[in-house]
Amino acid sequence: MYICRNATRKVMIHSPYFININGRLMDVSVPQVMGILNVTPDSFYAGSRKQTLEEIASRARQILEEGATLIDVGAYSSRPGAEHITPDQEMARLAPALEVIRTNHPDAVISVDTFRAGVACRCVREYGAHIVNDIAAGEMDEKMFDVVAELNVPYIIMHMQGTPQTMQQAPSYENFMKEVFLYFAGKIDQLRSRGVKDIILDPGFGFGKTLDHNYELLNWLQEFSVFELPVLAGVSRKSMITRLLGVTPDEALNGTSALHMVALEKEATLLRVHDVKEAVEVVKIYNKLKSATHK
Repeated sequence: MYICRNATRKVMIHSPYFININGRLMDVSVPQVMGILNVTPDSFYAGSRKQTLEEIASRARQILEEGATLIDVGAYSSRPGAEHITPDQEMARLAPALEVIRTNHPDAVISVDTFRAGVACRCVREYGAHIVNDIAAGEMDEKMFDVVAELNVPYIIMHMQGTPQTMQQAPSYENFMKEVFLYFAGKIDQLRSRGVKDIILDPGFGFGKTLDHNYELLNWLQEFSVFELPVLAGVSRKSMITRLLGVTPDEALNGTSALHMVALEKEATLLRVHDVKEAVEVVKIYNKLKSATHK
């Protein structure tokens, strides 16, 4: 795939892009780190699984103390072949976790990782979540777009081929990057027609993609700037690292940090991570590099 770009451009200057966090404006045109808090028993990286209220409280505190600006709370494992749970089961996991975070950290910015409109609605209205992070971009719940528009909260839409149960069985595309771009173009148009203002794009590393697809996606990541929307990169400890390097998720921190720097260079501005301290350090180095370039 070839995309024409300005051959003389050397440094991308991001235009300010603010999302509304319950009346507060957050500039997501500059790098931000989102810490992962999974209240699941089966997420692919064991270190991210938090079950008890004490573990949840400790993890939330760690995420914020290490410098993340957002906490992403998920209760439905989206690893390949993950067990399907009901909305009631998902909500039963999310509710106490969100309550603990809100009680201990009332100023924390919370994203809820769910593809279900009803769950998203309850998490925002009853438990104070600020952002909806939908791996299915409305594909797994036709009510999601209307609910997000009604809630008037920032919405993260991800590209995924299939479902978590089927996505890695045999991912295939006729023209991979073209299909991903057209997917987002259609979704953005649908959301804008409903009045959704704050949209963040997640290209969906590891979701319905081969190893080669993932690296092609990373290589072309800067081209998503055509949408003039923030881009989230979720590569932390994923199979695009473990399969390439022959390591386990527990051993994938070095590869994760390397890909985080590449993603920032390719103009992603949100990093969704398991290891906040290390990601924040990558952002600091990236920011210093860019400030030195401008002098």
